[in-house]
Amino acid sequence: MSRDIHVKICGLSTAETLAAAVAVGARYVGFVFFAKSPRNVGLPLAVTLAASVPEGVCKVALTVNADDATLDRLIDKVPLDMLQLHGSETPDRVAAIRTRYGLPVMKAVGIADESDLPALLDYQQVADQILVDAKPPKHADLPGGNGLAFDWRLIAGRRWPVPWMLAGGLTPDSVAEAIELTGARQVDVSSGVESAPGVKDPALIRSFLAATSARAL
Repeated sequence: MSRDIHVKICGLSTAETLAAAVAVGARYVGFVFFAKSPRNVGLPLAVTLAASVPEGVCKVALTVNADDATLDRLIDKVPLDMLQLHGSETPDRVAAIRTRYGLPVMKAVGIADESDLPALLDYQQVADQILVDAKPPKHADLPGGNGLAFDWRLIAGRRWPVPWMLAGGLTPDSVAEAIELTGARQVDVSSGVESAPGVKDPALIRSFLAATSARAL
């Protein structure tokens, strides 16, 4: 029996690309709220985009070390289904955000080598989902969306008690191999479906979904 691969398209910022992601079956759509990112969206645009997302597609807000005041404004204005914490939030901070807002929380954990793996165990105790991503280079402006992959063999065969999602440098050409090697049932893509930084390409979105569907065995 086939099992679907759940796909998250992150960093959507136009009605056209959002519609393209939904049309081809993305289960999650991500909006970035981080000023340094070329994918950053303001609250007014996010409200408009989120309102067009059909029921059953999870609307995710990506934030980076956001304080309570920032999160208060965001959640008050934008109809969201999940918060993605992509900064250096501690396990205690993740737990506090989850309690304060009553929304599912996904915590991104950057991986470069085996020494980074224990953090996955720490966050699985406080987050609803884990995003296993490539660790950004030192002094990088962006905590994610850098188009970098990590050695997928580091997590081959590993499982955690909460749902997890694979990210980091995935493209239409590489995602099938990544799924086969890691056993991931959820994948996240941002720069891998862009024609330029922050510019999503509907054709690449379709190609990415097609590649994941081919691996849903």
